[in-house]
Amino acid sequence: MLTARAERKRKPVSNYNSDLLRLLNERGYIHQTTDATGLDALAQKQVIPGYIGFDATAPSLHIGSLVQIMMLRRLQQTGHKPIVVMGGGTTKVGDPSGKDESRKMLTTADIDDNIAGIRTVFERLLTFGDGPTDAVMVNNDEWLSELGYIDLLRDVGPHFTINRMMTFDSVKLRLEREQPLTFLEFNYMILQAYDFLELARRYECRLQMGGSDQWGNIVNGMELARRMEGRELFGLTTPLLTTADGSKMGKTAAGAVWLNEAQLPGYDFWQYWRNSDDRDVGRFLRLFTDLPLDEIARLEALEGAEINHAKVVLANEVTKLVRGEDAARAAEATAAATFSGGGTGEDLPTLAVGAEGMRICTVLTDIGFTASNGEAKRKIAEGAVKLDDVAVSDPGFLVEVLEGAQIKLSLGKKKHGILTR
Repeated sequence: MLTARAERKRKPVSNYNSDLLRLLNERGYIHQTTDATGLDALAQKQVIPGYIGFDATAPSLHIGSLVQIMMLRRLQQTGHKPIVVMGGGTTKVGDPSGKDESRKMLTTADIDDNIAGIRTVFERLLTFGDGPTDAVMVNNDEWLSELGYIDLLRDVGPHFTINRMMTFDSVKLRLEREQPLTFLEFNYMILQAYDFLELARRYECRLQMGGSDQWGNIVNGMELARRMEGRELFGLTTPLLTTADGSKMGKTAAGAVWLNEAQLPGYDFWQYWRNSDDRDVGRFLRLFTDLPLDEIARLEALEGAEINHAKVVLANEVTKLVRGEDAARAAEATAAATFSGGGTGEDLPTLAVGAEGMRICTVLTDIGFTASNGEAKRKIAEGAVKLDDVAVSDPGFLVEVLEGAQIKLSLGKKKHGILTR
């Protein structure tokens, strides 16, 4: 039966000899390791194939996944092999970790389309190919869909106990909140454990990385491989990533901060980083950019208004990596035009207003500045909404735009858009 054997070796050590763990440690990625000493020694001797899995529930990942993608980049930067596992099979089941309800069921075609969209970000951040340290992207549907149910029960099932599965947070939290947990989702941890075993067989994968909420799933895979085939595998997790104010990374009042341009315009992506809390700047520069650590130390030491320079650097560097150099340049130019020169810029989010006009609350919601008309009314009452720098006080105000003209819409000091016709 799977046990808590690996969980006793959780905490990272302070000094590492391998480039891999030294870099991960210096930049703040390490939260838990199953055997830090053993992994450190292995990384000095050979190329380590390591993987992280990503389910394809949408056509883009959001920035909550960016720390994991950057971990694969660090793996490759230190001479090891990243394996990107797209969960074509596990997406059909749904990871219950951190969820209060079951996921919507997607068709195979939907999942394939989502994987195609997600791949574009990885192609910017990793080098793919056939070399020993080149990244590969695989779909776990290749092996999970081939598993016979009876074979899975007989070969894998005996290594899991219901008692232990019930102790995992992904299960406990759902039951404590009296939210239904389907038998389908209950099987997710078994399938993820089997992924690790199958990747070890196919690619000699020795390392699984992930967020701290994946610790139990990672340990399950290690223990399954040890029991079934005597393989020694390793696990490493990152800290739960929150902003300085305690909110979850990747979520805003207007919705998720998507990595793909099709889901979120380049200026909005850039502006998210530009608006970072002063206390987060240094940490985000270490996690999400390739800037040297001494330069990061200089930037995070800036105080007062000068810290805004560090935030612009952060926004530019992250946008370059994820969206490309042109996107970063355009976003910075738009910000300069909007905030410094009083212009509107070309890269701001836009909304077309018809000849009949639109109520201001609808405008704010449709452009994505507020999550609902109720929130829009509150912002208007606070005096935070302006059209061409003139405050709007009437929540029923009808916005009309002359044909060929444009109006600048502002919500507070940080959100700006263009209304056109």
